[in-house]
Amino acid sequence: MRVGVIGGGQLARMMIPAAIELGVDIRVLAESEGMSAEIAADRVGDYTDAATVLDFAREVDVITFDHEHVPQDVLAALVDAGVPVRPGPQPLAVAQDKILMRERLSELGLPVPDWAAVRSPADLEAFIAEHGGAAVVKTPRGGYDGKGVRVVRSAAEVSEWFAAIAEDGNDGALLVEELVDFRRELAQLVARRPSGEVSAWPIVETLQVGGVCSEVIAPAPRSAGRIADVAADIAVAVAEGLGVTGVLAVELFETTDDRILINELAMRPHNSGHWSMDGSTTGQFEQHLRAVLDLPLGGTGTHADWSVMVNILGGPVEGTLAERYPLALEGHPTVKLHNYGKSPRPGRKVGHVTAVGDDLDAVVYEARAAAAVFQD
Repeated sequence: MRVGVIGGGQLARMMIPAAIELGVDIRVLAESEGMSAEIAADRVGDYTDAATVLDFAREVDVITFDHEHVPQDVLAALVDAGVPVRPGPQPLAVAQDKILMRERLSELGLPVPDWAAVRSPADLEAFIAEHGGAAVVKTPRGGYDGKGVRVVRSAAEVSEWFAAIAEDGNDGALLVEELVDFRRELAQLVARRPSGEVSAWPIVETLQVGGVCSEVIAPAPRSAGRIADVAADIAVAVAEGLGVTGVLAVELFETTDDRILINELAMRPHNSGHWSMDGSTTGQFEQHLRAVLDLPLGGTGTHADWSVMVNILGGPVEGTLAERYPLALEGHPTVKLHNYGKSPRPGRKVGHVTAVGDDLDAVVYEARAAAAVFQD
């Protein structure tokens, strides 16, 4: 069994130990030298070039992804060549375009914020006026970790975005949504294999700082019962309705008026599932490989009552994460550390730590304290 991963970031890197344990031969097409997954990157090349990707695909049995940005024409070329692509072009098209995402989720009858595709400042001003004087505007493509997202009270605040879509000349639009009044952000991860089996992990709560995920608590506190059931039902419906194979992350809002709404989708392992590597019977990276290879999925039970994952954002101002190992590992021997092999940079995800236990306050403290050792 040979799996090819397009993209050489930390998600590809974290698939490697899972592949080794499963006895799976994993290959990586990295975008450039020195990326996180370079240990398995036997190829460096342009993932937007069909010839490069097809040449890489000849050496593997199935293609999967570290990110969702491979162009549709490249995905189509893989399918035409008979290469299994998981997830396939159609679900990935939904992940690549937020307007198409909202259209398909609405067609499936799934709960999303009130939204519209706006092609002019006048359209946006009308939506803002109808929604209490404020709205969220998103660029349909390319945004992540808070990029390409703005809360606005007038169309002038995204004038350059309108100018950019006008220059494209492709009848482009921006996505505008109601400004959701939410209590907290949640995420529900599931995995689905081509033969149809679906498995879900416990719902988690995510804490964001500046649009970037900072912490994840699994399971989400105060979620047992209705919230957990609704979130799982939503994620399974998305996976089945869109035909997703592999891991799917559904980011959710729990609103102040007790709605559960879909915010974003990710059709790959996701930051909100990193806790599962140490806190679940089957981690998300092993599960993703099982799913794309159409192997039976693993159990998703937990090793303890609570798991808390804290991202290491930025890293030390001077030196490397490895230089902080003695202090972190001695002071927090029960915490698991994951280093992404990236050089420190403000705001960059360079690693994460996970603590597991039966006392939530103690687990939160251990995870936060361990992560703090690596941040100045």
